Amino acid sequence: MIPIATIDDPQAAAEQNRRSWNAVVPVHASHRSGEAGFLAAGGLTIFPEEQALLGDLKGLRLLHLMCNAGQDTLSFANLGAEVVGVDISDAAIESARMLAVAAGIPATFVRADVYDYLDTAVVAGERYERIYCGYGAICWLYDVARFAAGVAALLAPGGRFVLLEFHPLSNIFDREWRLIADYPQAGATLDLDGVGDYVGAAAGGLSPAGFAPGVAGFVNPHGCRLYRWGLGEVVSAFCTAGLRPTALHEYGYVNGERPFAGMRSAADRRNYPPETVPRIPLMYGFAAER
Repeated sequence: MIPIATIDDPQAAAEQNRRSWNAVVPVHASHRSGEAGFLAAGGLTIFPEEQALLGDLKGLRLLHLMCNAGQDTLSFANLGAEVVGVDISDAAIESARMLAVAAGIPATFVRADVYDYLDTAVVAGERYERIYCGYGAICWLYDVARFAAGVAALLAPGGRFVLLEFHPLSNIFDREWRLIADYPQAGATLDLDGVGDYVGAAAGGLSPAGFAPGVAGFVNPHGCRLYRWGLGEVVSAFCTAGLRPTALHEYGYVNGERPFAGMRSAADRRNYPPETVPRIPLMYGFAAER
């Protein structure tokens, strides 16, 4: 394996990221129990925040970029959308296709680098009424302006882009809430040992159908590279691409995951900071229309 820190080409880093995701997808799946039946019965793995920003999906074409293993994509289908999910990971797309068949939910899943997909879909004249991505998606983009331009080009007139994301302010803390880093900006790279088992660490927060102990002690053999963007940079990219912002919300909790020590879990799968930590935004929701 080539150490990720020695890779300068963003496309080579994307290939390394693909391998890192391929390694962790079955580990994440090992913690999810009864998912196909849950979705087949109309269950939803998504949260109220994205539903509110997306609005009524009945009869609309929805593109889910960086869709991972497809649970949320199929949830959008359960809300009435005609869905297409795109992800760079072969293992994630294979898992998504199998889940769609097992749940009996019509969906199209495409294995592709997100930039390649956007370029190809624009040339093909594809159009969507809704485009969504979220929860640890922006950090995989080495060029957020190019991504925003591709999204804008694929939106139908009156269409809406929705992003639910971890707030970049939370990136300045370590797990123990100690200040350790500058505020993210300019796509500064961050090299990690690999995509981790955050589904297992969430202990049910990301598996509403049922949680299983699954694989324990996973160590990813493939490192990964992230890109750090500030909130203003992300919003500005979509404005520059010609979209009109309609909402920007900041939330003082994290949906599903528990990235910090001492987080207090609620019945709605929201996780709040300890009482001793001042309230800060930990997620944000952004919507913009063409």
